[in-house]
Amino acid sequence: MIILTESQFNEIVDHAKKQLPNEDCGLLGGIIDENKKIVKKIYFLTNIDKSPEHFSMDAKEQFSAIKDMRSNNFILLGNFHSHPNSPSRMSEEDKRLAFDKKLSYLILSLAENEPILKSFKIDENKQVEQEELQIK
Repeated sequence: MIILTESQFNEIVDHAKKQLPNEDCGLLGGIIDENKKIVKKIYFLTNIDKSPEHFSMDAKEQFSAIKDMRSNNFILLGNFHSHPNSPSRMSEEDKRLAFDKKLSYLILSLAENEPILKSFKIDENKQVEQEELQIK
């Protein structure tokens, strides 16, 4: 399970809308408490692909985010990106790029009237399972 605050959810949605028509992306830092991933900080990163269909995170920004997480005693909980024109599900490219079965992969769909955020886990065989996501 991964937990976001309502404010964090709104930040992700607002930032993703500002990046339209391109995909937005970022990292999630926080803590794990009794198997619950609790997001403490969102790191909005630049999609250097500047594409509505895929993303690549800026490497310098990734290193800076990880450094900040370490200084705050946070761990990398996962990442997120938006799908401006498609559902909140892992595409074949998303599966191919998923590299760590411990991480959560959040996808925000902006294709409908209301934003839809879902979280996914992926195993070493690239099998995807939806993860429980709580927005408090």
